[in-house]
Amino acid sequence: MVYQKKIVEEVSGWLRIFDDGWVDRTWTGPPEVKFMAEPVPPHEEFIEGVAIRDVTIDENSGLSVRIYLPQHEPDHHTDNSDKLPLIVHFHGGGFCISQADWYMYYYIYSRLARSAPAIVVSVYLRLAPEHRLPAAIDDGFSALMWLRALAQGQGSYEPWLNNHGDFNRVFLIGDSSGGNLVHHVAARAGQVDLSPMRLAGGIPVHPGFVRSERSKSEMEQPESPFLTLDMVDRFLKLALPKGCTKDHPFTCPMGHAAPPLDSLNLPPFLLCVAEADLIRDTEMEYYEAMKKANKDVELLINPGVGHSFYLNKIAVDMDPHTAAQTTGLLEGIVEFIKKH
Repeated sequence: MVYQKKIVEEVSGWLRIFDDGWVDRTWTGPPEVKFMAEPVPPHEEFIEGVAIRDVTIDENSGLSVRIYLPQHEPDHHTDNSDKLPLIVHFHGGGFCISQADWYMYYYIYSRLARSAPAIVVSVYLRLAPEHRLPAAIDDGFSALMWLRALAQGQGSYEPWLNNHGDFNRVFLIGDSSGGNLVHHVAARAGQVDLSPMRLAGGIPVHPGFVRSERSKSEMEQPESPFLTLDMVDRFLKLALPKGCTKDHPFTCPMGHAAPPLDSLNLPPFLLCVAEADLIRDTEMEYYEAMKKANKDVELLINPGVGHSFYLNKIAVDMDPHTAAQTTGLLEGIVEFIKKH
């Protein structure tokens, strides 16, 4: 008799875990949105003003990054004119799904690379449940340490970064759960000597900051394709260290279990919040806690849109409000980068 594997855990359309531990991440939701989760192959020639390459940064672990290089004309009015800021990107997906090469990231981060202009370095993060937290935080920090080694002229030479990147202006950005990584990687970086590199800012976009008890916005805001309460609960249960609740510092950096925010050495932050996000209330709690800890934190709120709205290419194309808010979000991020 052939043994039939049984599904022991399922997260709405995104992921199924079988009793032998195998994880199937085949998209089983509506087929018309599948293109957003399809990989985009690298292209070293410029397409719509951006070239892309994938680079393995650690031969032992296999950790790799995707680099977005924008075509840019040097601005001769400024010093260091031809060097571009570096934006290290941590993708979302509740720590459990999605890859740095997905179309949803390609379309928005090539757009950011062009409009800043900046070089984006997007990290291929290890995923839970095979690799629970802090694996993704370790990967994000390793990518930052790789940049420091390049800035020091040690280890490998990466022409796109060494020739065009300004290591004095390195930013961290992350979508959703990637926003949690911005906080934790920046906090860890604050304990080491980064020189000659400088961490200039952190940009958590709709970070997955939550508590174990439901907030008012979780009860009242409508669920979106990119975030349901089921996804919040199930992904985080699979991602957090076994037996931990959402009050763990990885998901609740403003909570009692976390190191006091005023003890952290953090760069300036731009916290981006969607007004109709399920987890808006706890994100705002983080903002208030950062202000109280005298941290340099700015707030950008997009009205009338939900969690990760800007990654939903269908809505950005079809709905003028989502399109306008996406443009506003990118403009706010670019303005923050130019200031620092």
